[in-house]
Formats: sequence, structure tokens, C-alpha cells
Amino acid sequence: MQPEQDLLPNMLLSDLQTGERGVVVRVAGHGAFRKRIIEMGFIKGVTVESIQNAPLNDPIKYRIMNFEVSLRRSDATKIEIVGEQEAEKEIVNHDDFQPLDAPDCDAMHHIAEERGKTINVALVGNPNCGKTSIFNIAAHAHERVGNYSGVTVDEKVGTFEHGGYTFNLVDLPGTYSLSAYSPEELYVRKHILEKNPDIILNVVDGSNLERNLYLTTQLIDMDITMVMALNMYDELQRSGDKLDISQLSNLLAMPIVPTTGRNGDGIGRLFDKIIEVFEGTNKSDKSDKSTNFRHIHVNHGKELERCITSLRTELRDHGFSDTLSTRFLAIKLLENDKQLEHYTSEHDPDGSVLKMRDDIGSEYLKANHQDIESAVTDAKYAFVRGALAECYVKNEKSTLHAGTDRIDALATHKWLGYPLFLCVLFFTFFCTFFIGQYPMDWIEALFGWLGSLVEKAMPAGPLRSLLVDGIISGVGSVIVFLPQILILYLFISVMEDSGYMARAAFIMDKFMHHMGLHGKSFIPMIMGFGCNVPAIMATRTIEDRKSRLLTMLIIPMMSCSARIPVYVILTGAFFGGVKAAFIMMGLYLIGMVMAVLMAKLFSRFFVKGESLPFVMELPPYRMPTAKAVLRHTWEKGKEYLKKMSTIILGASIIVWALSYYPTHENPHYQAEHSYMAQIGKAIEPAMRPCGFDWRQSVSLLAGVGAKEVVASTMGVLYSTGAELSDLSDGTDLSDKAELSDLVRNNMTPLSALSMLLFILLYMPCVSTIVAIKNESGKWKWALFTVAYTIILAWVVATVFYQLGSLIL
Repeated sequence: MQPEQDLLPNMLLSDLQTGERGVVVRVAGHGAFRKRIIEMGFIKGVTVESIQNAPLNDPIKYRIMNFEVSLRRSDATKIEIVGEQEAEKEIVNHDDFQPLDAPDCDAMHHIAEERGKTINVALVGNPNCGKTSIFNIAAHAHERVGNYSGVTVDEKVGTFEHGGYTFNLVDLPGTYSLSAYSPEELYVRKHILEKNPDIILNVVDGSNLERNLYLTTQLIDMDITMVMALNMYDELQRSGDKLDISQLSNLLAMPIVPTTGRNGDGIGRLFDKIIEVFEGTNKSDKSDKSTNFRHIHVNHGKELERCITSLRTELRDHGFSDTLSTRFLAIKLLENDKQLEHYTSEHDPDGSVLKMRDDIGSEYLKANHQDIESAVTDAKYAFVRGALAECYVKNEKSTLHAGTDRIDALATHKWLGYPLFLCVLFFTFFCTFFIGQYPMDWIEALFGWLGSLVEKAMPAGPLRSLLVDGIISGVGSVIVFLPQILILYLFISVMEDSGYMARAAFIMDKFMHHMGLHGKSFIPMIMGFGCNVPAIMATRTIEDRKSRLLTMLIIPMMSCSARIPVYVILTGAFFGGVKAAFIMMGLYLIGMVMAVLMAKLFSRFFVKGESLPFVMELPPYRMPTAKAVLRHTWEKGKEYLKKMSTIILGASIIVWALSYYPTHENPHYQAEHSYMAQIGKAIEPAMRPCGFDWRQSVSLLAGVGAKEVVASTMGVLYSTGAELSDLSDGTDLSDKAELSDLVRNNMTPLSALSMLLFILLYMPCVSTIVAIKNESGKWKWALFTVAYTIILAWVVATVFYQLGSLIL
């Protein structure tokens, strides 16, 4: 992916001052509006001059092709140009360019030609259709892909060169339609309407044509230029189904290119076709039928078309044709789209358009005993079925998904599904703990050797203490857990890419529903095991606001990978072997149980509203590719290492400074009266009921920024305390105890378990708090999360420790 270029903002025709000239780069907009503008001569490469503004500065008179034409200022904003300001810079750098006062300035044409070879493409398609795979291959990017819906929750932007053209590629969230039911639907529609991409790349799952083409019919309504990528074409071929791609292309009036996003087959041909279509739409000569397709309308039937035409005429009379497709707007208004109702009312103050819409809807319902929204949906699916009937033959004996059915017989079984899911979780944590222990020991030995080397090479003093106890012990106490975090992400990636993650949501739906949650909530919750921030963002795939907000509030209960270092330190210090794996698994399950209990409580008292039905795609199982799984795992590893070099390093230095100063001749006095000790002892009375001394208390406080800092703070505090103790009794620092030994000497198994529960439940990191604010739209929910998690953690840890003290 190329870095963004440092360019001036693209100039619009409306920006030209009287007497200035520019060269047309492209005309945005759609349909009849765009056709009218182009027919008036505003085509790529033509010089246009601003002649005069009307008395009220609108419209504006321009000279183009030796004749004068007037345009409204709003229309002129749809035409991108290269102005004289940019041309002046080119003239300075190129002696052979003509001056600006020449009749036809070479510099402006040169820039316009180069910019005219930039194609803005938006990828639109159903969830799990392979958009992000195509994006990654084309733009050489490494965005997350997965075999379940909702992987892309925000737009991803990439730039790359192909065939002499520069492509600005935008991967939009997957959506089943362009209605206003979910955030991703609104997001995609808003991008198309406001950004006006040159080409919509409609990515379609070739193994599920009927469902995917419903979105295509809505895109056709928008009257925009499209190219279709018939993705997963290899699966269609293996199934034995027969598809006449040429016939389907003619029926839909758009080019169709078969692709396989997993291995990149057809991607080059796809972007060659996009170039052809892009250039065809900018040619004044429309004789090339291979690159210029007629625009069709989806026929909704006689009665519906009469309703659409009537409302469309009313919209045109009110000037809506210059903003977006009146056909698309008419259909959406008839479907009672709330967002577009608001848009219409802003541009039609007297409300005549919406009144006419209501009258049409009432008449249709009375005459047909069916509301228009349902009728439009039925008509679109009828159109899709009719088109496929002419070009698609399904192999009824296909065994393509037979393997999926066999696996689902176990994975989603009424009784076996839950034990199987628990076994998968246990196996994940078992491998994370035991396999990761070997490289963890190697890294720990490396940092121990490095610390000893520095200790022997430098005299005692603040600098050595900073390097050994602040940086090496602080960062080293966290980075040793990199192998275990990579193993955890490896298993999560396999579950996501294989399709098992969607099955987990399926079997958990009834349980989640009883707790006031949606089955889809389970996927963000499982994603929270990796990191809470993308999990919060993934709640966008949940349609109704109640379930979406509830899921945001409980995701902090999920044990993100940042907690793993603390878990491993405490379980490794007090519980070895299989016990450690069971305790780790128990913490994850406790987090899930507490999450659903909190959801039940919140849905009853804080977050009101009805939940929508559980509807979620169950994709076929697919074998994860080693490349994709390893790439995703390494990307997360790089994020972890980056955090080591920034947040953790900075926090370790701060904690060391607060622990080392103020200095004193008596090491014990210094350790007990350092700034950090003073902070810890100030909050220790509140934390003592949980079983924590001042060191554990201040470690938890430091973990507010990032949970890994809890481990690094413990590493610094115990290392500093050990060094001061060693200095006082003459012990050789090279034999200093490992962190697990120091923890074991300063805590009991009961206080360790209490601390594990506290770390599991108390407030998430700052990044997660900000994510909750951004996704919920209000700070009150972010602050509410901070408050309830701290209170919950304190209560649970206190009750556990006090009851444990009585029993043991």
C-alpha cells in the first residue's frame, strides 16, 4: 500500500474565480444529471473558463468549446478540475510547458491527464463474500479476513498501481442491503452517496447467488457505474453448478469477472475491466459496446412501478434530481426509510413529497393487502430468480457442503455442541500455557542474562537501576509472554477463518437471549479474548441498538490478551501443570458468566427496548490458509511489540522513577518511603479487604492505561525491592530471584486468586473506554463502564478473599 501523497485538495469547477481557467478531470454524480453535464461538453481534458457570476452569485457562466453555458453553483461542485494554481507549480519545474496565458496551457492538461488516471473504487458486497481478500491482494494490504460476518467494521483504504492507473480502493463493511436497519448499511450507503466513487465493485459470492444479488438490485436502483466480481468462483465450479456469465452480465447490464479471492485468480483481469469501464464512461464516443453497458431498472411490476414513477415525478419537480437518484430515493421513501425521510423533509419544507408518499402507500395497502416495503423486497427477489432462471443451473447432487453438514451434526448438536465448545476452549488454553512455556523460558533467560551483563558491566547507581530494574525487568516481564499471546491469536484466527466462530454464536443464542443479549453478541465477546477495542467496534454488526449497547458494556469482562501476562505470572507462581490451564480457562468462563449476568441486570434496569430476532449467516466451513492465519497472528504480534516499545517502556520508566526516588542511605527506608510506596499505601486501606498490599494495589492502578503494565509494574517493584534488599545484606545481584519467586514470597495462593478475579473484572484500558464512547456516541456509557467494573471487581475480590480466609 502506498503512502498518501501530499497534494492540494482537488479543485472543483465552482472554485474558479471570474477570468480563471481550468481543465476538466472528471464529472461526479450519476444518471441523468451526469449524462446532461457530459453532453454539455464537460468531458475529461476540456478547458473551461469562468466568465461571469449572476447578480446573486448563482448561476455561473462558463466558456467551453467556444460557446458559453450557465451552470448552477451546486452543479459546478460535481465537476473536478485542475486550476491554474497547480499548473503554475508544474511550469516552474518544467521549462518546456507553455505559460499560463497561452490559449491551451500544457501544464493544466498534463496534471488533468495524470489525475484522470486515478480511479476511485468502492468494494460493496454481502458479509463473508471475500471483499477484504480481494482488497488485500490488490492493494498488498494485510487487513483482517474471516469466515463469518462483520469482520470489516470500518472502511479500509488502499492505493496501488495497475495498468498505468492509480486505484484508490475502499473496502466497505459487508452489508446485505442498503436499508437503514443497521449501522453498516447506513455507513455503506452514506459513502456511496457522499463520496461518489467512480466505480462500485460489487463483490458477489458465486456459491450463493440468489441472496447476494439482492444487494446488486439495490445498487442498480442507485444508477451508478458498477463492475461485478463473481468471487469464490472455484467453489461454484466444484459444486457442479452451471452459470452462463455472459448471459447474466447482459441481464444485469454490467461486466462480470470471475475471481477467487483466496489465491488471487482473476484479480488482474478484474481491474483491467474496471479501467475499460472507467474510460468508457468518460468517452464521448459510445460505440464501444464491450465497455459501455446500458443502464437497466429492476422491474417491480406494473402497480409498484406506477407508484415509483408518480413519486419520482414529484421528487424531480422539487429539484431532487441533482442530488441523488430519484428512483432510488422514491423506492426508499416508499419503504419508509427513516434517514431518507429526514433528508427529504429538509429539502421539502412543506412536506408535499412525504404526504404524497403516505397517500401512495395507503392506496397500495388497501388495494393489494400488502405494504409496499414487503412488495418491493418480493419484486427484487423475483427479478433475481427470473434472471438466474435464464443463466444458472444448480447441481442438485452437489456434495460441496456435505462436509459442513457432517461437522455441524456435532458442532451444533443439542447436547454435544456445548461440551465440544468447552473442549475447544480448554485445548486452546492448554496449548497456550504449555507450548508457550518453552519459548517463554528462553526469552526470560535472555533478559536475565542481559540484566546480569549490565549489572556486572556498570557500577551501582541510578543509571544501572534504571536499565536493569526499570527497562529490562519492566519490559522483559511483559515481552516474555509474546509466544503465549501469539498462540492464543493463532487459535482464534483458526476458529474465525474456519467458520466455527459463527457456530459458537449459533449454539449460544438461546442462552444469550435469556440474558437479554443477541446471539450475534457472542462473536464480539469471543473477539474480546484477543483485544477489547476491535471487539467493541464489531458490535456494529448487531442491528438493534439495545443489544449493541449491552454488548459494548459487557465486552470488558472478556479476558483480552493484555491480561495474559498477569494471569501467567500468578498461576505459574502458585499453580503448576494442568491446574494452571484449568484456572486460566476458569477465568475466561467466569468472565463470560459475569458478562451475561451483567447484561441481564442492565437490560432490566438501564438499557430498555425490544430486541430484534436472531438472524445470522452460517457460512460453510473452509480450510484456513496457513498464510492468512500466520499473517494475522504476526500482525497482532507486531502490535504487541509496538506496545512494548511505547506504552510499556514509558510506564516502566515512570514506575521505576517513582519507586527509586526519593533516595535514602537506608535501602529499606527508601523502599518503604518511595513515591510509589506512598501512592500504594494511600490506596492500600481500600484494597486490603481484597487481600492486596501496597505493591499489588499500585500495580492495579498502573494497569489503567494498559493491562500489561500490571505485570511490568510488579516486575519493577519486586525487582527494585529485591535489589535494595540485596544491597543491604551484600547478596550478589547476579543471583537475584525470578519474578515468580518474588511474587510467591510476597503473596499467598488466596490473595493471588483474588487478584486474578480483580484483574479479570476491573475497568478496561483507556483505548477500550474511548472505543465505547465512539461506538455508543456518549461519554456517559464509557464512564458507566469504568464505574461498574471497578465496583464489581472490588466486591467480587473482597467476597472471595474474605470467605476464603474464613474457610482456609
